[in-house]
Amino acid sequence: MGLFEKIFKRPKPKSEPEGFFKTLTAYTPVFTTWGGQIYESELVRAAINARATHISKLSVQVSGSAKPKLQTKLKAGPNEWQTWGQFLYRLSTILDVNNTAFIVPVLDYYQEVSGIYPILPNMCEIVQYNGEPWLRYQFRSGEFASIEMRSCGIMTKFQYSDDFFGESNAALAPTMELINIQNQGITEGVKSSATFRFMAKINNFTKAEDLAKERQRFTRENMQSGDGGILLFPNTYSEIQQIKSSPFVIDAEQMNMIQKNVFNYYGVNEDILQNKAYGDAWSAFYEGAIEPFAIQFSDVSTKMLFTERERAAGSFLMATANRLQYMSNTEKLNVSAQMADRGIMNRDEIREIWNLPPLPDGQGQAYTIRGEYYLLGADGSVTRKGDDLTDGK
Repeated sequence: MGLFEKIFKRPKPKSEPEGFFKTLTAYTPVFTTWGGQIYESELVRAAINARATHISKLSVQVSGSAKPKLQTKLKAGPNEWQTWGQFLYRLSTILDVNNTAFIVPVLDYYQEVSGIYPILPNMCEIVQYNGEPWLRYQFRSGEFASIEMRSCGIMTKFQYSDDFFGESNAALAPTMELINIQNQGITEGVKSSATFRFMAKINNFTKAEDLAKERQRFTRENMQSGDGGILLFPNTYSEIQQIKSSPFVIDAEQMNMIQKNVFNYYGVNEDILQNKAYGDAWSAFYEGAIEPFAIQFSDVSTKMLFTERERAAGSFLMATANRLQYMSNTEKLNVSAQMADRGIMNRDEIREIWNLPPLPDGQGQAYTIRGEYYLLGADGSVTRKGDDLTDGK
């Protein structure tokens, strides 16, 4: 039994689907992977990797009282094959490459949800079966699988024309062509610089046969021996000169423009790619690139794992990140001192900022408030630390 059989354990429909699910935009609800192969570009892969690497550090938490058995399994990991970091990295990569990412439930022996898994189908179409929309996947191996649409999650980017799937990356195609042409130009330039070419005028030849024989003789005696040396030109040759090729290479300004197009498309910059961003710069990247992913993933996963009643009762899945960890040490120290003095953060929360583990036996859950601070009650009473009376003064 392979991974396909382990994930798609549910029984197949007994009859054929009733046709495509009707959409508002009249587009056929079919998703296909884009053939642009953008992930093969070094610059694009670096941009996608930077986003996925930071997204993989999100902390996934499950709250509420519904499905306690499922919650216990999800706290350990999304499924039996991946950690949460691996799951989020691949999900983010799939979303950036295809602008559509699918999350399917993993079922146990009793047909109950025991985890979630990101899949990469070659094609997906929404069909109607018994009045309900189903997602029918086709994979590169040629295998098909069908799952109720309400049981799956669909994450999208650049969603416009289709009611369910994101657009393709065709808008990036011109930039990808420029990158490809630039790489070819550099390669050809290196090859051309390692070769020497000459041109010369041959005198006293009136027949084409004699000219062909001389060309063969010159090539045989000067270029096929493999011993190296120098080229010898008899007096039948005149106006001998070297042919110098100047391959076209995009200048630095144009190359920066190409890089900027990729950076703008994926919401990254050079500091993010080279791990130089921290503090406000990283917070801006978090709000623009990581937080939207975390919100969409949390909403999609919560909706596919919990019923409407369970969600109303407070059951949800949430992906979060401690943004304070990316401050400078000076900023961390200032935040730690100010938050601790006012009793806003406890010792364990402050230790988390510094990537330290919690204190044992719940010692870090206590709050500390400096003595010169006063507590103003809702009734207008004032209490200072250490005082037993509230005289309102």
